[in-house]
Amino acid sequence: MRVATANSYDSIVNTLNKRQAELSAQQDRIATGKRVQRASDDPVAAVMAEAAQNRLSRAQVDQRAVEASRTSLRQAESALGNVGELIQDVRELFLKAGNATYGSREFQSIAQEIEGLRERLLGVANQKDSAGRTLFGGLGGTTTPFVEAYGPGGSGVRFDGQRGQEAAGNNNLPHTFDGEVVFMRVPPGNGSFTLDLAASNTGGLRSDVGRVSNPSALTGHAYSVSFASVAGSLQYTVTNTTTGTPVTGHSGVPYVAGAALEFDGLSITLQGTPAAGDSLAVNPVTGPTDIFKVMQDAVTALRSVTSGGQTAQLTHALGRALTELDAGHDRVLAARSQAGEWLNRADAIEDLLAGRQVDHKAEKSRLEDLDMVQGISDFQSQQVGLQAALQSYASVQKLSLFQYVN
Repeated sequence: MRVATANSYDSIVNTLNKRQAELSAQQDRIATGKRVQRASDDPVAAVMAEAAQNRLSRAQVDQRAVEASRTSLRQAESALGNVGELIQDVRELFLKAGNATYGSREFQSIAQEIEGLRERLLGVANQKDSAGRTLFGGLGGTTTPFVEAYGPGGSGVRFDGQRGQEAAGNNNLPHTFDGEVVFMRVPPGNGSFTLDLAASNTGGLRSDVGRVSNPSALTGHAYSVSFASVAGSLQYTVTNTTTGTPVTGHSGVPYVAGAALEFDGLSITLQGTPAAGDSLAVNPVTGPTDIFKVMQDAVTALRSVTSGGQTAQLTHALGRALTELDAGHDRVLAARSQAGEWLNRADAIEDLLAGRQVDHKAEKSRLEDLDMVQGISDFQSQQVGLQAALQSYASVQKLSLFQYVN
């Protein structure tokens, strides 16, 4: 069998071209530092590297989301700090209004200061973050979650946001707080019942906020404590206004200032000297009040004093307002504590995601990157082989019968 010279040359040229292509491809790998540049280079490694890249991209997206949440939470935590300072200022004004030497003019001035702080508090409650989201709008619904509403019943704040709170996940955190929970869920009175002096009272009767002494004995009914003068002795009677019957053991009892009245699981301490015909209403709590109303009720009580000085009604109203204000402050502190906990969790999540990104990058590098030492060694070997092949080809090409024919 004869092998044509042209066929031999073609075979050698194809081999040289293949060696040249391999050398060029190896040079590209060294230049890019990548062992796998196309799926055809290593199909299994290419697929696994793509999966690692997808996981890396997801971790980067989660980290950006956490960073956005952190920014909003920091601003919310700062806003809650401002709210706490405003509440403390209002509290100091409540205490200041308890000065027995003050008259109607001072009370009017304090009421005006409280109103100013209330307006500032409303502004903080409607504050937005740097992305334009309301900090206390809950799940959204409006750009102004807290609205000052005016009507026949007087002014009041209405929550127009969407109630609810985003749940914190393993890799995500809420951006906003449920403002309805933070500002609009203040328990009235002591949280179980409220005590209100009749507007027609003329004596010096006042009371504490009361407490529940026996939860199992509570009836959930409303009561009235009335006073009468019998044979020169001041007596009180407790009437269950829900059933219209006197409470056993509390009918026509001599009144003693500072003594606790206990009935149906309730305990009330009365102070001062009531006048005959004065009364105190005891009503069960049927719903929450809000921190804005607490301030407004105090303002109304202060402005009700048009002449003279401190009255029993004002003292009682300020005492109740102070209790409710403290309860509202507790809710603000709880929300701020939650913000702090979420910020701590954001740090932990970011550390976790940063670690995952390092792992994903290392896995992707292991699958795709070239071992430079091995790559350069292979390149040099291929280069030497190609040079040897070229020299060999050049020598073989000279072997022809035509060189020996004269």
